[in-house]
Amino acid sequence: MSEQTAIEVPRGPREEKIAEAQQILNLLGFDSERSNERSALVLLALLELAPDAEWDQAERPMLRTVQIMQWLRDAYDKDYAPNTRETIRRFTLKQFAEAGLVVQNPDKPDRPTNSPKWCYQIEPAAYGLIASFKQGDFGERLKEYLAELPGLKDMYAREREMERLPVRLPGGGEVKLSPGGQNILIVQIIEEFCERYTPNGEVLYIGDADDKWAVFETEGLASLGVEVDSHGKMPDVVVYLRDKNWLVLIEAASSHGPVDHIRYRELNDLFRDSTAGLVFISALPSKVELRKYLKEIAWETDVWCADSPTHLIHFNGERFLGPYDN
Repeated sequence: MSEQTAIEVPRGPREEKIAEAQQILNLLGFDSERSNERSALVLLALLELAPDAEWDQAERPMLRTVQIMQWLRDAYDKDYAPNTRETIRRFTLKQFAEAGLVVQNPDKPDRPTNSPKWCYQIEPAAYGLIASFKQGDFGERLKEYLAELPGLKDMYAREREMERLPVRLPGGGEVKLSPGGQNILIVQIIEEFCERYTPNGEVLYIGDADDKWAVFETEGLASLGVEVDSHGKMPDVVVYLRDKNWLVLIEAASSHGPVDHIRYRELNDLFRDSTAGLVFISALPSKVELRKYLKEIAWETDVWCADSPTHLIHFNGERFLGPYDN
């Protein structure tokens, strides 16, 4: 039997460009997940670099995730399913931003996290480096870029920190939340609702769109019999009233809706081992917003509207603010 030799199939322009993008990501120090084919394609989309284009023809458009996917469909015949958008955002774009490769919302840095206009753009210094790929001075420019990168990352981190919303906790401490979205309402909950209705309360949890656990007092919750992890469907704010032994569970309904009958059961199940009585609050931006949810809000809960901070609406009929025995 004659010995067969493998025949190397030449790569086409698309495969070649993807391989080059992966090489660049490797040189920039990205791990295998951030230098796989998906991440290489995302980089090419952010540069609007077609398969037959040269690297010095790269552009710097501002693109939303859906626009990235559409461009790849048109230029690289890569048809990602709609449910892939979250994978691209969480496992490629997020890390690109953290590494300083892309800038988020350069046109509007304070854009709410849940805005459909959230967009990405290649960072200027990274763009200058990548556009020189395959040129004679690329190696030297790569060394300079990597040497300057920590300073660039610090600069963008400081800018992001300046945009965050400061929140003064009842005990005098302070945390900062990402701007926009429901976090604006969460600030009002802490500074308006808690001041009036949970005085001297201990804030055990605050959720944040950028950081799931902006405040997460695991020991405080555990002392009340509550064990949760990152997979639990936590409410947006949890406050403990020690003198009453109440655990106040607050949902910011600006984006996720109020405590309806389904959410009421979910929260009861999540906090089923609590030794403190459970109080359920739906916090809404305004009474106008409340109109949309009147038919959904669960009985045995309370509603607070930020535009009328001195009043509560009781969906119970038996008593005012307080827990119920199940």
